[in-house]
Amino acid sequence: MDIPSKTASGGSRPMARLQARGRPMGRRRFRNRHVPSSTRSFFAQQYFEEHVLLDRTELLNLIQGGEDSYVEFKVRLNNPEKLAAEIVALANSGGGFIIIGVNDNRRVEGVDDPEWVEQQLIDVCRRLVIPPIRPQINKIAFDNGKRIVALEVSGLHRPYRTFDHRCYVRVGSTKREATAEEIAEMYDPRHSYGFELLPITTATLDDIDEAVFWSYVRGVRGGDLSEFEEHGYPVDEVMIHYLQLAVAFEHESVPTLAGLLLFGKDERVAAHLPRSGIVATRFGGVDITDPIVEREEIVGNLANVYERALRFVERYADLLQERPLRRWSERSPVAPRARYPRAAVLEALTNALVHRDYSARDQVTRLLIFDDRIELINPMRTSGVALDPICYGVVNAPHPRLKAIFKSPYYGLETVTGGVPMLLHVAQHFSGIRPEIKLVSDEFRLKIYGLQ
Repeated sequence: MDIPSKTASGGSRPMARLQARGRPMGRRRFRNRHVPSSTRSFFAQQYFEEHVLLDRTELLNLIQGGEDSYVEFKVRLNNPEKLAAEIVALANSGGGFIIIGVNDNRRVEGVDDPEWVEQQLIDVCRRLVIPPIRPQINKIAFDNGKRIVALEVSGLHRPYRTFDHRCYVRVGSTKREATAEEIAEMYDPRHSYGFELLPITTATLDDIDEAVFWSYVRGVRGGDLSEFEEHGYPVDEVMIHYLQLAVAFEHESVPTLAGLLLFGKDERVAAHLPRSGIVATRFGGVDITDPIVEREEIVGNLANVYERALRFVERYADLLQERPLRRWSERSPVAPRARYPRAAVLEALTNALVHRDYSARDQVTRLLIFDDRIELINPMRTSGVALDPICYGVVNAPHPRLKAIFKSPYYGLETVTGGVPMLLHVAQHFSGIRPEIKLVSDEFRLKIYGLQ
């Protein structure tokens, strides 16, 4: 083994700090890494905590220990895509090191241009890993003139994927594609961000409603489908590479959660995601204990669920574009139907479908209609979520790809802009009563009061 020079970069630390139960410090740091509890604490850790670089002794300990679940050796950088897969596997498995300039027999061969290697590593971490990883890179020189580069990989925003949406995990000194169960377990239980990319491995692209799918694509492309017609309308090609709503999984193309929800056949969505719809109930009064007039379970792709839920509301309420000039006469012998601002109800239904927590598989969105109000109760991880940012419209969408397509005019639905702030303003102006929003027991609860 080559001995590092005393003039190489990096300081020295007592050997007592490097060993614990016979394992080098470099490996221990990933077992004991502090994982931020929120996006804010993640950035605080990234930008305000000093990153501790490897010193030469720690690096030698890593090399002497050989490849394992935390360490990967590479003689040189030949294939950026394969390197990205190794980075993804380490990031999804707790973190580790990729050391460039060392062969599989633990012999230091060195690299010719450490600065070039460093730039290649930065480029791969930024372009070929989703979400991008902020690399920590150590460059070490040895007294015989050989130099190596060590990339430290951390996984704070799992799951990570390669640019072609493959998700890997590290098993010993090798990697393999993660199973659907493993991918689901990687998501932070505090929120559902990124869950739209989960591959639905029980489904296939045969479950996609091609009429709905190609109608959307035709709209986006200005009516011109000649490019796809020449190739036999390749759903898999467009779903994977154009829309990123499907992935290759075990030699087959499968839709992601967002892909199936947006473009799935109604009966296939119901089969694979039976709790993804809305249960709509009309009560004959103003209390949940009053008799049920009608109840409908609405399941299917999001377009169908949205339109059916809207029709259910319109059976029992009038949705108006503007506030009426006068109220109903109180002397009328027939109880009037409640009236609501159409824009507020459309936004409420949109919010329920595009922002709900689809990782809460045993919960369902509930639409409740009473004589005097409409309520929507939606699954949502409420831990660490503040109500004020939601009311001011300054929260990130948990499913940005799903939201973008759902609200696109080419998806074919009547939607509105303005979000929750618009809903609150329009509904209060219409009825004189401000809507109520509560975050309770992992649920988003909304009440819109009608005008009678």
